[in-house]
This record gives sequence, structure tokens and C-alpha cells, in this order.
Amino acid sequence: MRIYLDNSATTRPYAEVGAAMAACMRDNWGNPGGIHSFGRDAYAAMNEAREQVGALINARADEIYFTGGGTEADNLAIMGVAGRFARGHIITTAVEHAAVLNCCRRLQERGFAVTYLPPDGEGRITVGQVAEALRPDTLLVSVMHANNEVGTIMPVAEIGKMLAGRGVLLHTDAVQTVGKIAVDVAALGVDMLTVSGHKINGPKGVGALYVRHGVDIEPIILGGGQERGLRSGTENMPGIIGLGQAAELTRKRWRRQADEAKRARDCFVAELGRLLDGWVINGAWDDQARLPGNLHLSFRGVDGAALLLLLDMAGVAASAASACSSGRTEPSHVLQAMQAEDWRLRSALRLTFGWENTVQEAKRAAQIVAEQVKWLRQAENAADDGAE
Repeated sequence: MRIYLDNSATTRPYAEVGAAMAACMRDNWGNPGGIHSFGRDAYAAMNEAREQVGALINARADEIYFTGGGTEADNLAIMGVAGRFARGHIITTAVEHAAVLNCCRRLQERGFAVTYLPPDGEGRITVGQVAEALRPDTLLVSVMHANNEVGTIMPVAEIGKMLAGRGVLLHTDAVQTVGKIAVDVAALGVDMLTVSGHKINGPKGVGALYVRHGVDIEPIILGGGQERGLRSGTENMPGIIGLGQAAELTRKRWRRQADEAKRARDCFVAELGRLLDGWVINGAWDDQARLPGNLHLSFRGVDGAALLLLLDMAGVAASAASACSSGRTEPSHVLQAMQAEDWRLRSALRLTFGWENTVQEAKRAAQIVAEQVKWLRQAENAADDGAE
């Protein structure tokens, strides 16, 4: 029995998504830029997908721009704004995804000023921090909707209200929140928002950037002028159709699916608490402040890398941090920014539950985690005794 608890890294595509993509490749394989009937059929299907993605986040279809994924969408938002200016100031947080942080670092090399807001002990930044960091030359604020590691939800809507009328653009990476909590671009007050297909039971290699009507950003990929000049390159039609189908199904199902993920996660926490001592939850724990399926833990006296390996051997798939950087050995930059103790850095484990995870799986996973943690602690104690 294998138990998949890494749904923040990627999700299994809906069966309907695979069917829609296969049908596209089989029956609607024309280039949407063509003027013939094959091209017109593809163009119509692409526009339907655009409408489906827009409906998921309460955006107009013509405000949706398809990209090669969430990373590209983040890059387009940040580098696209910066491309309109020779210099300027950007505000972001110290706990953003690498797609945002590395863009900001590159812009610093080019002469832009960047403020990285530090989070509190639960991984959250405040509206007041953003307000205090504003400068006359501030161009952009980029704050993720929820953290991809510890699951803490950021006050993006409140930031949007504070920035209204100030002439500063607001971008949010909503890759982790779309399909898990309510995401409404009007309610959030954002100018740009990032979506990723494979986080909402859609395909990998496709995403979207919402750009509010009237916002002018520069393209970062030049070519034939697809996506109304903002993202050149022949469109990934199967991926776009799959993303549209995933968005349509997610729009109808997300509340029930979020409840199911939360139920499994809470069952795991209760069972682990019964079986094991010496562990903490990283990030916020209030239901309104944390993603419903997210659980980020640290265990006293345990090496996180060893625990991950043992869990995989025992049939539980988890991660230590973002899947985009999980191959590295450095401690989580998120926990470091939260000023977590050294033992919490070294023993971090991220378990992210999805709608397919059952209560029975959650209980079994908790038992396996408890068994492996106890084994590691015993092995560590034995090693310490032998060294004396």
C-alpha cells in the first residue's frame, strides 16, 4: 500500500482531463493561429479553456494569458512590470517561491531595489509591514496567497485594499490556493495572479497569468506574438485544454474536496498526537489561516532526510520543502525566515493531503510516521551511548 501525501508538489490529473487532452491531440490538433477551419476549431477550443480558467478565479477571459507553468507566470508578472522601467522598488516577502525570489534577485543585479519582508513565527507578513515598506518609487508588491511549505495564508485582500489608488501594482502567486480556498481576483484586489495546471489536478507544463484589464507589462518571450503579444510561441493546445478542463471541474468541486483534504489531515494529527511526543506544527494552525490539506512538522531528535527515506521505503510519499528545491540539502528558507530553531530546520517534514486521501490512509500514515520517528530516535540514542 502506497500513500501519497505530497499534493502541494503535484496532483493526480482528473480522468476527465486526460480524456480531454487525448481528444484534443486526436481530433483538434490544428494550430490556433491558422486561418483555416482546423485553426479556427483549435482557436475556439483555446478560448473556451480561457473562459474556464477565468471563471475559476472570477476573471474575464481576455485577462487570462496561458504560460508554460507557474514559474513562467511568476517571471512574466515580475519581470514584465520591471521591463517597463529602468529602475524602481519592489516589495516581496522572504518566504516566496524561488520563482519570485530569483526574479527579484536578478532585478537587484540590474539596479532595482527590493525589500524582502520577514515573516512572524507562523510564516505570515502583515499589511502594516507592506505599508511601512512603500516608497515613492515602489512599482510592485508581490506576496504569495499562501506559503507552499508551511501553508500559512497571507492577507492579500487586505494588502490590495491598502494599495488601492496608490499606483502600485499587486501580484500574488496563488498556485497553492486555487482549488483549496476561495480565490477571487476582484475580492483580492490584485492586478496579477499566478495559476498552475498540475496543482489543480491538471497537466504539468501549463499555467496562466491573470493580468487585470488595463495593466501594461512587457513580454519576456518574444516571437510570433501569440497570447495577444504577451507570450509568444505556438500554444500548447493539449495542455491548455487540460488546464481548462481542470479549472472547470475544480470550480464545481473545490469546496467538497477541500473539506475532504482537511478531514484526512486532522485525522492524521489526532492519531499522531496519540502515538508520538516531541513534535511541533510549523506555521499557523487556525483553520482560517492555513491551507486545509497542509501539514508541516518538525520532530525532536530526528534527521529529516533520513525520515523521508524511511517513509518512502514504508510506502508514504512526503517532502521536506518545495518540490522545486527538495533535491537540495540546505534547510528550508521559509523556516529560516521564521527563525525556527535548529532542530526544527533539520527535521522538517511536509505532508500535504488531497481530496483522494481517506481517513484510513491518514491513520495508517500517522502510524508509519510514529514508527519511523521512534526508530530514528532509538538509533540516535544508541549511537550516542556507543560514543561515550
